[in-house]
Amino acid sequence: MEDNVVLTARGITMTFPGVKALDNVDLTLRKGEIHALMGENGAGKSTLIKCLTGINDFESGEVRIDGIDGPVKNHSTRDAQNVGISTVYQEVNLCPNLSVAENLFIGREPMTKLHTIDRRSYNKRSQELMDSLGISVDVTQNLENYSLAIQQMVAIARAVDMDCKVLILDEPTSSLDEEEVQKLFELMRKLRDDGVGIIFVTHFLEQVYEVCDRITVLRNGTFVGEYKIEDLPRVKLVAAMMGKDLNDLENIEKETGDVENEPLEISAKALAHKGTIKPFDIDIHKGEVVGVGGLLGSGRSELARAIYGSDRANEGELSVDGNKVNIKRPIDAMNLGMGMLPDDRKAEGVIEDLSVRENIIFALQAKRGTFKLLPRAKQEEIADRYIDLLEIKTPSPEAIVGQLSGGNQQKVILARWLATDPNFLILDEPTRGIDVGTKAEIQKLIIDLAKEGKSILFISSEIAEMLRTCNRMVIMRDGEKVDELSGEMTQESVMSAIAGGGE
Repeated sequence: MEDNVVLTARGITMTFPGVKALDNVDLTLRKGEIHALMGENGAGKSTLIKCLTGINDFESGEVRIDGIDGPVKNHSTRDAQNVGISTVYQEVNLCPNLSVAENLFIGREPMTKLHTIDRRSYNKRSQELMDSLGISVDVTQNLENYSLAIQQMVAIARAVDMDCKVLILDEPTSSLDEEEVQKLFELMRKLRDDGVGIIFVTHFLEQVYEVCDRITVLRNGTFVGEYKIEDLPRVKLVAAMMGKDLNDLENIEKETGDVENEPLEISAKALAHKGTIKPFDIDIHKGEVVGVGGLLGSGRSELARAIYGSDRANEGELSVDGNKVNIKRPIDAMNLGMGMLPDDRKAEGVIEDLSVRENIIFALQAKRGTFKLLPRAKQEEIADRYIDLLEIKTPSPEAIVGQLSGGNQQKVILARWLATDPNFLILDEPTRGIDVGTKAEIQKLIIDLAKEGKSILFISSEIAEMLRTCNRMVIMRDGEKVDELSGEMTQESVMSAIAGGGE
């Protein structure tokens, strides 16, 4: 291996039933660099990471680690940690009910001469470790008392303290706000300066160009190329990922007709849910896309949940298609022609052990009831229709949905709600954690649905995509609707409204 290289993967090949997930893929990681691993969903990023970390046994190729003679083949995450590879995922795999120090040393606690856990020792070592990394926490406090960003930093600190040479960060910023992202980047830069090689997986292009040194691009399980950051402008990165010289995101044209003259589909007056969302008014016309903007924790999702009945409103009134309604639970909303794609696709979205077909027909079957089962032939017809419409990449409708990429899982949830033919669709972060190409497809689909007369409430952390798709925007802050924008909206006007609450 070259002197400054910490990890090489050469010719990695991995096949799942019916799918060649990786085909002769290469990766080179140098000491003291942040290396972006990029590609659309289904490109093979997660599979490659699992091959490096011992979760997947790849069929051919080899991995080499600095300081170890000969190829390395990990058969477990413990094997990977023993050779210096640690991974921190978007969903932090620590114990929230234990202290920060206990999480840092779980499974490797220092012992006293009496063979009891030396709590004083690991509390002291933990505090020194966190202080050295610039992470301001009290290590004796339970992990659950800290934000997701701090929890991820604790997971990173644990990896660093276990002498990791290679740190893999898999979508660590998806659920963080801008300030938290910057704190994470500070830690990443410090580790890079200390010589750690970092593989950074993200779908946020601007973050790649802010913090990374090099980029490796995968497409359809194959190696496209490795590039220095300065040699790959964003448009060329997108082209490499998609295999097209086209930025689809710039070619989206939203409906510009006067939807305000259309009848109201949804009208909320002083609607509220005690403890989560203050009284708000909102009107949504047929064929209109209304965006909900605001920082994380501003009340965006809570507004949607109050309308849909996930959090039953205990103040105000709601009208659907001109009729006052009392939505006590989500099934009532579904029966009124509503659908809701939640922001957490793992906890509230896909049922990972069921097939693609079963996931797609799930909501429709719930509307019909337990004793009115959809015939199998009808289920297959519906699944095939939406697999084709949304271009869901799956070996078959009977494939287990948990085996699909994140973006394709998101499409399956979207298919589930489209199959119910809703008049009003709530989409809460439908493009979070998915690739540029799938983002473009979902945004175009939103506009097409609006043109068909469907009403959509669209929640997103990305202002640019709401500007591309929304007719109006509602701005939330601290659980309260503070502004409403329409007409010629710009990134600057939206950010100003979010920051100042329209004052």
